[in-house]
Amino acid sequence: MTARDLSGAPVAEAIRQRTTELVGRLAGAGVTARVAVVVATGNEATAWYVRSIERAAAQLGVECQVVDLAGATHQQLAEAITALNEDASVHGIILQTPLPPAVDAAALVALIDPAKDIDGANPLSLGRLSVGQPAFAPATARSVIEILEHYRIPLSGQHVAVVGRSAVVGKPLAQLLLQRDATVSICHSKTVDLGRITKSASVIVTAVGRANLLTANEAGETSVVIDVGTNVNAEGKLVGDVHAASVRPLVRALSPVPGGVGTVTTALLVLHAAQAAEASLQLDPAKGAHMAGRR
Repeated sequence: MTARDLSGAPVAEAIRQRTTELVGRLAGAGVTARVAVVVATGNEATAWYVRSIERAAAQLGVECQVVDLAGATHQQLAEAITALNEDASVHGIILQTPLPPAVDAAALVALIDPAKDIDGANPLSLGRLSVGQPAFAPATARSVIEILEHYRIPLSGQHVAVVGRSAVVGKPLAQLLLQRDATVSICHSKTVDLGRITKSASVIVTAVGRANLLTANEAGETSVVIDVGTNVNAEGKLVGDVHAASVRPLVRALSPVPGGVGTVTTALLVLHAAQAAEASLQLDPAKGAHMAGRR
C-alpha cells in the first residue's frame, strides 16, 4: 500500500478561488482589501516568506504593505502597530517573526486589533477561538483543517492526535478540531509512549519541528498523517517531522513537505485579509467589530 498524497496545491487553489470571489464583491462596494506586514529583521528566510505573501496578495487583488522596521526598538514597533490599528485602509496586520532579542513579542502581538489579527497572534483571538467565538485562527493551524476538509477526511467522532502544543499550531488546532466534534489528544515532549497514542488515532498531525519525529513505529495502518514540520536535513533539503520513507508505505494518506501545509498557509492569509475587509463593512460603533466567517 502507498499512502494517498494530500498535496496542498489543489487546496490552495480552492482558497484562491474563494478569495477572488470575495475580492470581487468588495470591489463592488468600493473597497480594496489591504494587509500590512511588519518586519523587524533582515533575515533572508523572513524576506523570502514576506515576498511570497506580497506575490500571493498581488495575484488576487489584495494590497500588501510591507512595514520594514529592521532593528527597531520595542517602542517603535508598538507605535507602528498602533498606527496600523487606527488606519481604516488597513484590514489585516501580520507581525512577522523573528523579532529583535530586546523586543517583548508577547506585548506586541497583544496590541494587534483582533479584527485585524489575520494570523491569530493576539491572545484575545486565541481566547475567542477556544470558546467558539468568531476569531481568526493562526493560518498554519487553519491550513490543516482546510486540507482535511478538502480531501473529505472525517473528523466528527474521530480520534485525532496532535503532536505539538505551541500557540501557533498545536493549541489552536486542537480547538478547531473540537469544533468539528473530533476527540483530540495533544502530545508533547513529556508524553510517555507517544506511539501508543498516535497508533490509535485516525488522524495524526505533527507540528514540533523535529525531523524524523514520527516513524513507522508511531503510525497506524489506518492513519491519515498531516506533517506541519519544516526542518532542514544534513543534505540541506527541507523535510517535515515525519520520516516519510518509512511512514508512506504504511499509512492511508500523508501530506508532503514541501508542498503540503505550507502551500496552503499563504493563500489562507490572503483570504483572511479579504474577510477582514468584508467585516470592516459591517462595523457597528455601538456593538464593536463583527468579524467575518472563517470559511
